[in-house]
Amino acid sequence: MTRRKIIPKPEEQQVAAKYEPTFKEREALTAMVEARKTRLPAPKIKVTVNPKGVSEIDVDHLDPAIGWVLFEHTFSTPSHDFINGMLSQVCNAVSKGGTVAPKVVNFALSVVAGINPKDELETMLAAQMAVVHMATMDFAGRLIRAESLNQLNSHDRTLNKLARTFTSQMEALRKHRTGGKQEVTVHHVTVNEGGQAIVGNVQQTRGEGEG
Repeated sequence: MTRRKIIPKPEEQQVAAKYEPTFKEREALTAMVEARKTRLPAPKIKVTVNPKGVSEIDVDHLDPAIGWVLFEHTFSTPSHDFINGMLSQVCNAVSKGGTVAPKVVNFALSVVAGINPKDELETMLAAQMAVVHMATMDFAGRLIRAESLNQLNSHDRTLNKLARTFTSQMEALRKHRTGGKQEVTVHHVTVNEGGQAIVGNVQQTRGEGEG
């Protein structure tokens, strides 16, 4: 049996040609390449099932020792007890039906890494923020798919509570990092003799509760 070779049409050949990035796309590619050079990857976990049928969580890295270092860096702690505890809590919080989904857990870990906690307290808050965000998006989807007025009202209340909680968590993180102080920049214009104006900034640092 002889098969006839199908020659693509000119417009199909044009589509198959190598794509040429736009100027803005090249800028984005360059920026991401530079970011990858300076930012460590988020740690990941993998799930294996032992001969007894029990799921076990382990570091997902070609070199487990380096994988643990990534956890120490992301969680800002040298304590493996703290890391194990946080991993267990995050897995329990985002798992459904007792099944640990690595992709879901690794997303939560990437959120923690993105917040870049500076100590164990910030790590705990970052983990809570990751979980609350995931729950917020879950209930946003439930709200859209609501099939009754009761479901609509219930999901709407929960979604609003979660969204407010996340905002409060962001504020708590800001206060912790700034020591409760807020920097205020006041722009002023000074006109010297002769009519020459000099524009400058006056920076004031005030604590919480000050007017």
